[in-house]
Amino acid sequence: MAIDYTHIPSPCFVLDESLLRKNLELIDSVQKAAGCRIILALKAFSMYSVFPIVGEYLSGATASSLNEIKLINDFMGHKAHTYIPAYVDSEFEEVLERSSHLTFNTLSQYHRYKDRVGAWNEKHPDQQISVGIRVNPQYSEVEADMYNPCVPGSRLGETRDKFGDTLPEGVEGIHFHTLCENGSDTLERTLEALEAKFGDLLHQARWLNMGGGHLMTREGYDIDRLVRLVKAIREKYDLEVILEPGSAIAWRTGTLVSNVLDIMDSQGIQVAILNVSFAAHMPDTLEMPYKPRIEGAHHEPVAGKPTYRMGGMTCLAGDFMGDYSFDEPLQVGDRLVFEDMIHYTMVKTTTFNGVNLPSIGIWQANDTFRLVRTYGYETFKDHLS
Repeated sequence: MAIDYTHIPSPCFVLDESLLRKNLELIDSVQKAAGCRIILALKAFSMYSVFPIVGEYLSGATASSLNEIKLINDFMGHKAHTYIPAYVDSEFEEVLERSSHLTFNTLSQYHRYKDRVGAWNEKHPDQQISVGIRVNPQYSEVEADMYNPCVPGSRLGETRDKFGDTLPEGVEGIHFHTLCENGSDTLERTLEALEAKFGDLLHQARWLNMGGGHLMTREGYDIDRLVRLVKAIREKYDLEVILEPGSAIAWRTGTLVSNVLDIMDSQGIQVAILNVSFAAHMPDTLEMPYKPRIEGAHHEPVAGKPTYRMGGMTCLAGDFMGDYSFDEPLQVGDRLVFEDMIHYTMVKTTTFNGVNLPSIGIWQANDTFRLVRTYGYETFKDHLS
């Protein structure tokens, strides 16, 4: 049954539980067929109200901050696979207490903290932390530089010239993350580059973390190729393979509901001003950039049909997206539903300009709506002083 938006507040992120489970079932089938471990990346999807559902299919999660680590501990019941580009000294002891795997971004960070990791492992023989190093294979097919970790000057991961013939003592894992919503064909070429530079070190490792960006729930993704690649590298180097997708888990699982507040003529362009903001509520659309789809709208202007530029509710001049055509003219109060707004979008929202964050709700498997959270003045006030 399609979601009934009639009684859903606006603005509101709405997760469809059935679609989330469908994605998780596919991802679970991949990890079983490939003999690997797939975990949730919180940087793309941190909706902890559905972590119990995620936990039915996946047995862990990866964090890039102490706050994400705490969310994993508190709502998934697991210690975290942790990768933070640079660890904060005052937080490090708590990071150790809450993590099962610890990946260092640089060799200098590893050498700075290795003794503290060793002391922890010696003191807690039943809670050993496995240490890894992030590497930069200097190969990525990500087109947007903002999301490409292999551009010259990238701060993410060490290049091959920084290593000797052996992994540093105490390092068990190698971690790379160079994909962004890519297919398994891109992974295949990436693995070729990785092996060319780091193959000798892979033989010394116990695990390989392939990071995220594996968009295996997208229509047309070659699942069989992914399974084949994972099995081949796992068997060739006799190591555990870990994948940590974020987008794939929440891909096309929900929407952002909005309403038209006003319609104006701006020098011959019709602009619909909404109760959501692209800058504050959908920043990925401006950063990537990409044009989100609206249910029932034509994604590109159609000659002869009512056409509107979508305006956000902040006073930022660039807070707009356009243009869309509709079969009928829009009216103030009309409801517009932006598709595929659960992964990355929700975790990046801000209260810029003092705008309220959208509510969060779940369209449950029994075709009922559950409102999970609403926001107001206190949310805006609490992160200021």
